[in-house]
Amino acid sequence: MDRERSLKDLQDEVDAYISQFKEGYFRPMTMLARMSEEVGELAREVNHRFGEKPKKPTEADNSIELELGDILFITICFANSLGIDLTKAHDQVMHKFRTRDADRWTKVDTDS
Repeated sequence: MDRERSLKDLQDEVDAYISQFKEGYFRPMTMLARMSEEVGELAREVNHRFGEKPKKPTEADNSIELELGDILFITICFANSLGIDLTKAHDQVMHKFRTRDADRWTKVDTDS
């Protein structure tokens, strides 16, 4: 797919995929555990690439990109299972950061 897709598009795509299985979405606690596993796998990849723990020669090559993709997938599954619109959630979070943290960081286009 070459066209840009919205979060809604991604949520719909994941829902179509999950809906083909009788089991459907996992329960929230199971999803949280899966999300934690995926974040741990990302941490491992980041540590191998940027940290002080190189991979063993016998360890498979994974990528930070794929691990982030796994986290995105489980995040979308989690949101879908709870009826959460991720675009709306994103907008709410950005509003919070733009207001609460408006002066917290030094802006690139200022001297202060």
